[in-house]
Amino acid sequence: MKTSDLRIALFSGNYNYTRDGANQALNRLVGSLLAKGAAVRIYAPTVENPDFEPTGDLVGVPNVRMPVKGRGEYRLPLRLGRAVKRDLAKFKPNIVHLSSPDPSGHAALSWAQDHDIPVLASVHTRFETYPRYYKLAFLEPVVTGILRRFYNRCDALVAPSQSMIDELIATDMHDDISLWTRGVDRTIFAREKRDPELRRSLGLEEDDVAIVFLGRLVMEKGLDVFAETIVQLRKRQVPHKVLVIGDGPARGWFEEALPGGIFAGFKTGADLGKALASGDIFLNPSITETFGNVTLEAMACGLPVVAAGATGASSLVTDGETGRLVPLKGKGSNAAPDSEGLAEAIAPYCTDPALRMAHGQAGEDRSREYSWEAINQVVADTYVRLIEDRRALQEAEAAAEAAA
Repeated sequence: MKTSDLRIALFSGNYNYTRDGANQALNRLVGSLLAKGAAVRIYAPTVENPDFEPTGDLVGVPNVRMPVKGRGEYRLPLRLGRAVKRDLAKFKPNIVHLSSPDPSGHAALSWAQDHDIPVLASVHTRFETYPRYYKLAFLEPVVTGILRRFYNRCDALVAPSQSMIDELIATDMHDDISLWTRGVDRTIFAREKRDPELRRSLGLEEDDVAIVFLGRLVMEKGLDVFAETIVQLRKRQVPHKVLVIGDGPARGWFEEALPGGIFAGFKTGADLGKALASGDIFLNPSITETFGNVTLEAMACGLPVVAAGATGASSLVTDGETGRLVPLKGKGSNAAPDSEGLAEAIAPYCTDPALRMAHGQAGEDRSREYSWEAINQVVADTYVRLIEDRRALQEAEAAAEAAA
């Protein structure tokens, strides 16, 4: 079986209406599959004015606005609905790909099993950690149980980092997990994109050291830890400035927590690469990432990375070579980033240009290992393997039935 024989039904909770790292990876995957002759149909919530045009054919699924304070820009897919089921029957997929364990994902999984179609799930974020950011930490074991049942009903998983694969195996989510890492667009993210004029327009002088936050401004990205780390640096009188690239519902909170911070707003494409390369140190306090696209992009721009030692960052950052990994405080659901440890790790970069340059260069060199073409072929190969395994099983069952 070849990639061009694939007919993939891809289900996503957010394919293009709000830009994030997960849907950027999915759109790149679909583009790669289509270029190789595969047929792809995407099923996801649609809105009137999405953040960007989708790659491939997008079919809307029933959905409502996310019923969680601070997440109103996201949609919750509810079910498949008759129209979607008719479309699926007409499309006749030979593989189903689920990228979110939401209600429509559960429904699509049941539909695939009813039609004897193999299912691959991709893991994009640490959903089980989300409740703690909305004062619902007591729900974390419940969410973990739901995820375990969902993923174990699938034929296989793909995850973007070895550290995330190790976590999934340790928590009994599945035992067939392949590495689908992420690539970086070096035409956008590169050291030479640094722009002195942009720095001056943002209020950054040549000798200023800018600590960068990049991402959607939502609390589960570790905004509170980032802000507390900056407080710790200020207490130690470590010279620095703060550059925030991104926007989101928690922007007002973040601005209040970071007086004097430079908020550059939402950026995409070349403007994003220029803004990121114009910083000096990248701080990623998030523990919800499964990979950390922003971390890889910062490395490609030649920034040393200081990150919480959690899934994602721990597979990218080499402690003491490309940046620093700071161990979490506590264990299990009580594990949390250490703002004092992060501040201690950042401080030397703020005062030692040679160290900053050396670790930034090492990170840039490491980022060159990530090629989108090879990375996306892993998923296509996994599709083919699952389909061939299912066909072999069906043939064996038919032969056994005939023999009986």
